[in-house]
Amino acid sequence: MQRKMNKYTGWLLDMYPHPGRGVALWLLCDDGKRRCLQQEFPVTFYAAGKPHRLRDLWKFLACQPMRIDLAREERKDLFFGSVVVLSASLDAPALLPELFLKLANHFPDLTFYDADLHVALRHAARHGTFPLARCHVAVDEQGFIRDFDILSSKWEFDHEAPPLNILTMETDVDPIHDKPGRIHFRSKRNCITLDLAKAKSNLGLIDYLLNQDDPDLIITSCGDTWLLPLLLSLAEEQHRSLSFNRDPAAQIHYKKERSYFAYNQIIYRGQQFHLAGRLHLDINNTVMYHDYGVDGVFEMARVTSLPIQTAARVSPGTGVSAMQIVKALENEILVPLRKEQIERPKTASQLFREDMGGTVYDPIIGLHEDVAEVDFFSMYPSIMVKFNISPETVNTRSPTADLVADLENMTQEKESGLIPQTLAPLLEKRYKLKQQLTALSRMDCRYKTYKANAAAHKWLLVTCFGYLGYKNARFGRIEAHEAVTAYGREVLLRAKEAAEDLGFRVLHLYVDGMWVKKPGSKKPKDFAPLIEEVQRRTGLPIALDGVYKWVVFLPSRRRKRIAVPNRYFGVFQDGEIKTRGIETRRHDTPAFIRETQMQVLEILAKACDEEDAKKYLPEIRALIRAKQNELRCGRVPPEKLVVHQTVSRTLNKYRAPVPAFSALQQLESAGKTLRPGQTIRLIHTLGLPRAHAWDAPGDFDLRRVNLPRYRRMLDRALETILQPFIDDETFWLNGAKQLAYDLPPSSNWATPAPSLALQT
Repeated sequence: MQRKMNKYTGWLLDMYPHPGRGVALWLLCDDGKRRCLQQEFPVTFYAAGKPHRLRDLWKFLACQPMRIDLAREERKDLFFGSVVVLSASLDAPALLPELFLKLANHFPDLTFYDADLHVALRHAARHGTFPLARCHVAVDEQGFIRDFDILSSKWEFDHEAPPLNILTMETDVDPIHDKPGRIHFRSKRNCITLDLAKAKSNLGLIDYLLNQDDPDLIITSCGDTWLLPLLLSLAEEQHRSLSFNRDPAAQIHYKKERSYFAYNQIIYRGQQFHLAGRLHLDINNTVMYHDYGVDGVFEMARVTSLPIQTAARVSPGTGVSAMQIVKALENEILVPLRKEQIERPKTASQLFREDMGGTVYDPIIGLHEDVAEVDFFSMYPSIMVKFNISPETVNTRSPTADLVADLENMTQEKESGLIPQTLAPLLEKRYKLKQQLTALSRMDCRYKTYKANAAAHKWLLVTCFGYLGYKNARFGRIEAHEAVTAYGREVLLRAKEAAEDLGFRVLHLYVDGMWVKKPGSKKPKDFAPLIEEVQRRTGLPIALDGVYKWVVFLPSRRRKRIAVPNRYFGVFQDGEIKTRGIETRRHDTPAFIRETQMQVLEILAKACDEEDAKKYLPEIRALIRAKQNELRCGRVPPEKLVVHQTVSRTLNKYRAPVPAFSALQQLESAGKTLRPGQTIRLIHTLGLPRAHAWDAPGDFDLRRVNLPRYRRMLDRALETILQPFIDDETFWLNGAKQLAYDLPPSSNWATPAPSLALQT
């Protein structure tokens, strides 16, 4: 007898292991309903090692209470080729994490594969799924999926957006700074503000809002770290539930906060609350949210196949790893639990020759007019794809052995490696996006989404190179990392030679970019022959980033004759300002100083050349006078004087009373503890302590602001951008810089005691 099938078409909203068997999938159907469906989905992991130990593992698994199918198989390891493994398959993916914890303790000498993979990545490799994919499913009477078809591709350029119900929840003030008093709820149906003092009595209303709005996406501010924990704890006290989960049978998935060291810095990840059947994004706990917003988060999830809530909270490196895992599973390559390879021994001369990094030429210091910036399109990922650089394809004896031959032949006859296969479609999609962005008007409704998607791609492609040499990357090999930089150096040198052969003067080279000028070349079309010649010699895509009206390459602050490669600012012909390495780009610069520096740059941007800039000096001088007067007279809001610093250690490990230490002490006294990697906000003060923690309770005495220190910071920021245009003697000493000491005292900023006034 043939079973009756229900057929649905819609968007895949969420996926997670079903507590009983298989996986649960939430579909946002075309008829407007949200359906939870179940699918049989056995998962398999593998173990390799000595035969007698594999036999012990077989006996151990055979004694487990759940059903496990065991078999001896031969599988492919990317580094070691064919290996004999013990395979173990479970019908319930939800049981695998707990089982694997036991195995790791009992069999530490075995090598495990495919053991800790997210179920969404396994599903993506087997069925081609990804978050928000268009799907067509056939479902039996018990709600089990019997047929599954994907109607869209993650690499599609334009895709139909799902009609998501969105609810935003935010507090009236930052919980880190002060105790919030209200919660604002906004959706298509409702716009409500609730008093937190009456939160317990309002829990019923909050649950009613969740059920009435039935949001697919809940966007919060500090939802992970403060708001959801508060509401859930209040609900627990009253023995009632809140419908944050759409799936009543599932639990809210909680992850603890943590700090870890990576890429030479301390990184902090706050605690997380992942919902089942709905999506939750905390904008303050979402990586890169301020770079690409919700659209970028969705695109990151699409191309990596990670669930949206996970993709939002992990680094781009984890996204790259997920893409590699999916491709490995598709190619039936074993995914190791951890990296097993170590760097081969090298002599000092080999290290010097092969691990030189990217090419950087010191720029020619000063102001230059009519300069073109030429950039290779995602140089390192393009090199990996073009020259087939992958851990299993590089020459382990010398990663640069085939460099010249590959660049001369520009062809690859070898089978494409895992990394090139992973990156090729992403590169192609980003290239098409960049082309469309160039042609689109900024007023076009598609521009914002395309820009966000391109930013998400950029971070993945930037990270993929570093991940080749990362010590914990599953498919990393340092020789592949070294090979990429070797190709990059050769490619950039060929670009430099092409520019000089065509009569251009090369002002600066920086890894994948080149700044050039030539008398008579002022418009983009004048640089077209250079673009064509560089592409012919290197075989890599290259584009004109823009033509500057003028650009300034800055020297070191301490040694004026020494150039700093990544410290410059300039103005393109369309008026766009580009800055690197100056105060506007530093997160530890107070907002008041960043804004002042940018305002001066906006005035300078009106100038066509160095001579033309002189007529704007009176306007700049008036602006600086006004800003210094604001600082002197206390008209600068205190929040614009706040300095952001990353906490690098715990309080007891500080050895000197630096401002960050003083601020941490104040927060500790108030019961607020910051972990390494978090950001502390402080205001520099006179006397001791040397800083006031902005998030400490109580009022701050504005008379304690360390005006001399902020004056020096402002002077330094202004001097950075003005020195190339003006005479230091005539402008600084007789003009703006002296003003700070000539203005009369103000009633707003009370004059501190003489003993304190001398302290900085």
